[in-house]
Amino acid sequence: SHLEEKTQWEHPKSGKRKRVAGGLPYGWEQETDESGQVYFVDHINKRTTYLDPRLAFTVEDNPVKPTTRQKYDGNSTAMEILQGLDLSGKVVIITGANSGIGFETAKSLALHGAYVILACRNMSRGNDAVQRILLEWHKAKVEAMTLDLASLQSVQHFAEAFKSKNMPLHILICNAAVFGVPWVLTEDELESTFQVNHLGHFYLVQLLEDVLRRSSPARVVVVSSESHRFTEIKDCSGKLDFSLLSPSKKEYWAMLAYNRSKLCNILFSNELNRRLSPHGVTSNSVHPGNMIYSSIHRNWWVYTLLFTLARPFTKSM
Repeated sequence: SHLEEKTQWEHPKSGKRKRVAGGLPYGWEQETDESGQVYFVDHINKRTTYLDPRLAFTVEDNPVKPTTRQKYDGNSTAMEILQGLDLSGKVVIITGANSGIGFETAKSLALHGAYVILACRNMSRGNDAVQRILLEWHKAKVEAMTLDLASLQSVQHFAEAFKSKNMPLHILICNAAVFGVPWVLTEDELESTFQVNHLGHFYLVQLLEDVLRRSSPARVVVVSSESHRFTEIKDCSGKLDFSLLSPSKKEYWAMLAYNRSKLCNILFSNELNRRLSPHGVTSNSVHPGNMIYSSIHRNWWVYTLLFTLARPFTKSM
């Protein structure tokens, strides 16, 4: 109100009132200068202001609660969806978190106070990802740990190393995946797409199930794909054919192998939720979006071309 030279919280025509709600956004801190005047520090964007940043997030008194469809859409970012949530004290593990969807998820959760463990095959890239998050907020609680889903022994070592920390586990996000890779067997004599995308995660959840149950309410999120619809794991007589899951080189087709692994993700998540939800651990599978331009297509130039052509029409990172 310019007449009264003070903030006016009631709209002069509609009569609607607004108020400041909640604490400071993550990355902000309140400080006092030498003259005793309060100012605010934005550690993420490296700036200071005497204007309370919460003024940007005022809410209406007695508002009509919007539906989820009204609040979020295909353009919503992870930071927008988490806005206002305090995840302090929550422990999160994200596989494949050094790039793509996994990195954006890790960064968003860390900037909202969660302790985030980036479970990565390549520790150099994992540590680089940790530093990128710390550059945005120096107080973020993040660390990288070695996890190679193509090795069941590595999965076991990761689980043992995590348990040795004596920490709870509130969120386990099974995100890591390979796509369009040539046929190759892992050290466990299994086809790599099947093991990395599904079996490695399956084993990881089994090893950490006791920690999840002790940490309830907890959740498992399995990143699957709409591609699961375009495959089958039954033979011509309608019976489950487990040989299709880890096929020989002669019967291998990269796209079908990916689709089958994503179908396994969903079947696993559904059954996991049925078994563990009575114990306070829920499980959901999620389709992240069609042909999001992450690094998952890097293994063959044809897929890279397709993803590049689709990029203007799909959600960006």
